Amino acid sequence: MAPKTAANPPAMSSQPTTASRIGRKAISGYFSPEMSLAMHTCARRHGMNLQALMAEAFDDVLRKYGESPIGK
Repeated sequence: MAPKTAANPPAMSSQPTTASRIGRKAISGYFSPEMSLAMHTCARRHGMNLQALMAEAFDDVLRKYGESPIGK
């Protein structure tokens, strides 16, 4: 694969950005299937989607380490 240079820029997606993603950045990780199932199940039991549950968890971690929670 050729290096990415000004003459050979990375391919841009032809798909427009979804409005709900504008101004946001993805945060991801690789976890066991059991962790994935547990997180999805917990979110469903509490009437949330996975992103909302993860935002709550990230806010809790920030508080734990003395940082200001961001939310959303």
